Amino acid sequence: MDDAVSLEFERQEQTIKNKNAEAINLYIMKFLVEILLLGVAVSVVAYLIPGVWVDGFWSAIFAGLLIAIANATIGTLLRVLTFPINLITLGLMSFIITVLMVLLVDSLLMGFETTRFLDALIFALLLSVIKMAFNSLQRS
Repeated sequence: MDDAVSLEFERQEQTIKNKNAEAINLYIMKFLVEILLLGVAVSVVAYLIPGVWVDGFWSAIFAGLLIAIANATIGTLLRVLTFPINLITLGLMSFIITVLMVLLVDSLLMGFETTRFLDALIFALLLSVIKMAFNSLQRS
């Protein structure tokens, strides 16, 4: 009797481990696809805007990752500090902070360059539109 219960318990435990491994693999695959799509988006936008230059696809992926990290860390802190201005401008300050993060990545990364503030502004706008399109395609 105990052997049957023990075997059933081990089988259920193995099933749970397999499901957890599948979920982790799916999460990793989604993350890798997001990174690749981010690189594609940066490459496409850099191709469309004459004032933005990317050295290659790996530089585009790295630029996209750095922009995302800068927005998630420094950008979030700046958005909290400028909340009253952001409220008055109806979110325009948040977009300006994103443009500043693009300019920050431009100064940090050798394979990514914007020539003017206006080019960085258009880059940030087009990048957000393309990422929004990619996200809508992923969900459907």
